[in-house]
Amino acid sequence: MIKYLKYILLLLPCLVMAQNELTIEVEGVQSSKGKINIAIYNHAEGFLKFEEVYISDSAVATTGQTWLKISNLPSGEYALAVFHDENGNNILDTNWLGIPKEPVGFSNSRMKTFGPPSFKECSFNLNSDKAIKVIL
Repeated sequence: MIKYLKYILLLLPCLVMAQNELTIEVEGVQSSKGKINIAIYNHAEGFLKFEEVYISDSAVATTGQTWLKISNLPSGEYALAVFHDENGNNILDTNWLGIPKEPVGFSNSRMKTFGPPSFKECSFNLNSDKAIKVIL
């Protein structure tokens, strides 16, 4: 019995720190030019700031829909920001007012008339493998 207890205690941290897979469907991709860039944030402070990105990834853009999978995410609260980097320069191009020139989207929300949504408006809980749709 004690032998089995040792194994259970050794495996317990692995079970508690279970990793999840997030599948992201980006809908409304207008062309196959460039890449679809995704930024995952895990806290409200610093939301939409490049230096505060928890995980980022990209995929070649596919007209209509582009899919990405992010593995090994611990359970928690997250928010996504997505943009179609049509010219492939790895930055979100904006006009002189700071308004994006390239298509953008967010988890659970859309761009507002006067600025982007908040972390709270975009956030979702991840406790198991999950699929999310983001519309550009």
